[in-house]
Amino acid sequence: MTHQIDYQLVGDDMQAVIVTLDPQEAIQAEAGAMMFLEEGIRVNTGTGGGFMKGLKRVLTGESFFITTFYNESGEKRKLAFSAPYPGKILALPLEESGPVLCQRDAYLCSAYGIDISVAFTKRLGAGFFGGEGFILQRLSGDGLAFIHAGGTLLKKTLRSRESLRVDTGCLVAFEEQVEYDIKYVGDFKTALFGGEGLFHATLSGPGVVYLQTLPFSRLADRVIASSRVNRGETRRGGLLQGLGGLTGGDRGF
Repeated sequence: MTHQIDYQLVGDDMQAVIVTLDPQEAIQAEAGAMMFLEEGIRVNTGTGGGFMKGLKRVLTGESFFITTFYNESGEKRKLAFSAPYPGKILALPLEESGPVLCQRDAYLCSAYGIDISVAFTKRLGAGFFGGEGFILQRLSGDGLAFIHAGGTLLKKTLRSRESLRVDTGCLVAFEEQVEYDIKYVGDFKTALFGGEGLFHATLSGPGVVYLQTLPFSRLADRVIASSRVNRGETRRGGLLQGLGGLTGGDRGF
């Protein structure tokens, strides 16, 4: 029987997961995700299965190394992992759902022994045009895995032959039996001027799909665009202040 991890999700928009480890129990996490840990927990960082394992994680957007936290004390000990940007943390019971495919950078932590591998989309075109959708993480094993979604999390249960078209960045994870593909939207003008991109992810049931309202790529694009505008305003403001100094505008006249 699979031993379930005792955990608590805290926070609203910037969540963290607090895990309680029994004596001799371990958990693994993405390098750099740890928030705090109590005395008696031993930390070990490694590739988690050799050089190729680490290399595969790099392909999925994760660190080459994975960190294991082992409670070597005789009592229960707590540690916490925090999300990298605003959003929600989702606990996936893999022994119930089976293997789950998720987007790059989605993995946060999991029960010790959960396998993190690489899954590719069926069509090479997805790699050139699908953006985030080409290389996916495959999580499998017995126990809980925790993934992070940007913004608000939405769960969709697809019936047999029911399909859903999704922006590739808004797709967080889906059960392995869900059919996944990248397809052209069919309208170049709409894609070019509507800001939705040339390709969508198409998912067909049966199975569960998890979506996010705020992909990190979209958040980063807005921050970069805003910083460019602010730099332009700062330069114009500096020029006007300089002209004011030349005309006596900074003397209170």
